[in-house]
Amino acid sequence: MRIITLNANGIRSAERKGFFTWMQQQNADIICLQETKAQTHQLDTEIFCPENYHCFYHDAEKKGYSGVALYCKQPPDQIINGLGWADIDSEGRFIEAQFGQLSVISLYLPSGSSGEERQAFKFSVLDRLLPYLQQRISEGRDFIICGDWNIAHQNIDLKNWRGNQKNSGFLPEERAWLDKLFAENRWLDAFRLINTEAEQYTWWSNRGQAWMKNVGWRIDYQIISESLKDKVTAATIYKDERFSDHAPLIMDYDYLL
Repeated sequence: MRIITLNANGIRSAERKGFFTWMQQQNADIICLQETKAQTHQLDTEIFCPENYHCFYHDAEKKGYSGVALYCKQPPDQIINGLGWADIDSEGRFIEAQFGQLSVISLYLPSGSSGEERQAFKFSVLDRLLPYLQQRISEGRDFIICGDWNIAHQNIDLKNWRGNQKNSGFLPEERAWLDKLFAENRWLDAFRLINTEAEQYTWWSNRGQAWMKNVGWRIDYQIISESLKDKVTAATIYKDERFSDHAPLIMDYDYLL
């Protein structure tokens, strides 16, 4: 089973840069997108519901903002839009597809980089999300949560870690939150199970020459339940083309839907 996750930074922009042509060549079973920045009614051409895929969108109420999507080769048993929390769901940050025992989620956690108000909202989301995820893991299902988590976990996960310790995305409180999530191995960073190398980034600032110099952050993850620990077989960050300021994270699992 192959799963791709990408923060598209605008699905229409990614389409113009060739994302859907590339996507169709990857033979992925599921594609998780974040930051679609579109209402579904604006995506009225066939390209936004790719051939051979079942397509599901959860939009933000605000036009041109946030939004998540799932493309699935196999029809899911159920689609869940949102967490049931109005402030988060109005921003279109969570969509889940269930296939038998497996749940695949496209998640877009908020950024706090624009100021104190959004950082406070981010902390509020994290405070609620941790017990929610711990409750979900107790269901005994298999989970793969794909998306832009807007947190670099460890020093290895960003180039300039010394200079970013007071910046949103690498704050001690955010990193400690991921520590709690990963505690007791109930949830696992699937990429790091098989790739422990440095300079493995998924996002680059548009400032300066961050992309050219590979001054990046690894903030896009596929976080899995412990039940899938031995199922991860490959992980690739695709950088040959640029569809967004993020790169697609491609992961393969020894798992049949």
